[in-house]
Amino acid sequence: MIPPAHAPAFLDAAGWNGAEILPLAGDASFRRYFRVLRGNDSAVLMDAPPEHEDSRPFLAVARHLETIGFRAPRILSEDLDAGLILLEDFGDARMKEVIDADPTAEQGIYGQAIDLLADLHAASPGALPPYDMAVYQREAGLFPEWYMPAVGLAGGAAAYAAAWDEALAPVANDQSITVLRDYHAENIMLLDDGSLGLLDFQDALAGHAAYDLVSLLQDARRDVDPALEQAMIARYAARRPFDEAAYALLGAQRNAKILGIFTRLWKRDGKPRYLAFQPRVWSYLERDLAHPALAPVRAWFDTHVPVEARAAFWADHRA
Repeated sequence: MIPPAHAPAFLDAAGWNGAEILPLAGDASFRRYFRVLRGNDSAVLMDAPPEHEDSRPFLAVARHLETIGFRAPRILSEDLDAGLILLEDFGDARMKEVIDADPTAEQGIYGQAIDLLADLHAASPGALPPYDMAVYQREAGLFPEWYMPAVGLAGGAAAYAAAWDEALAPVANDQSITVLRDYHAENIMLLDDGSLGLLDFQDALAGHAAYDLVSLLQDARRDVDPALEQAMIARYAARRPFDEAAYALLGAQRNAKILGIFTRLWKRDGKPRYLAFQPRVWSYLERDLAHPALAPVRAWFDTHVPVEARAAFWADHRA
C-alpha cells in the first residue's frame, strides 16, 4: 500500500499541495485507496492503474447516482491517464463494522438499506448497459471455469449454460432499474447526516430489481439471519413489487458466480482469504437451488457437483 510515485503531483494539481497520503484499503480488483489529509480536510485517493482498470464507468455511474439523488462520493479531481481519482471521504462508519460493534443496530440499518433500494428502483436507470442473458451467462460461467477444476471436477459446461438459459429466461429481458451489483454491508457507509453512502458501484447495469436484494440479504462476507432476510424482503415488498422466483433465480446465479470469482481470486490472484467465505455462499446457493424455478440448474448440480465438492470441501481445505 505504497502510493504511486505520481500521486503527489496529481494532488498538487488538484489543490491538495503537501497533503499526507495514508493507506486505506485494497479490494478484489487492482484498485487501491488512500486517505489524503491536509489540516482538517480529508479526501480519498483511488489508484486504478489504467492498464488494469477502466475508471470511466465509475465516474459515469457516480454522476448518474448523484443526478437521481443518491450519495456516491463526489468527484473532486480526476486524471484517467494516470489512473488517479480524488473522491469525497465518506469516513469510516461502514455498515458491517457498525453492526459488528452494535448488533442492536442491525435491524434499523438493514431497514434503511432496503428503503434506499426501494427508492433507487423507483428511479430511471438512465443509459446504463443492459444486464441481459449474455452477462448472466458470462458470470455464471465462472463456476465451471474456475471452481470445477479447483475441486477436481470437469465437464458439463454446455449443459450448464443450457440449464441457465432455461431458468433465467423469465428475468433476462428485464432492464428496468439500476442494479449496483455489489450492494452489501462492506460497500454501504453511514454518513454524518444520517444518510447512506454508496461504494463499489462501477459495474452497475440496468437489470432486474431482485439482484441487489440478493446481494444485500445473501451477503457472501457476513451472516444474515434468515429471519432478518425475510423481514427485509417484507419491508421491500410493502413498497415495491417482489418476485420470489426471481429472487431465487438471481440468488443462485449470483452465488454460483461468487464461488467462481472467489476461487479465481485464490488461484489466479493469490488472495486465499476469500476461500473462507465459500461455505456461506454454498449455503445460500443450496437454498436457492431448492426453489422450483431452479429445477434445470439444480439437476445439473446434482449430476456434476457431488456433495463432497460443495461446502464441506472448503470447511476441510484452507489455503
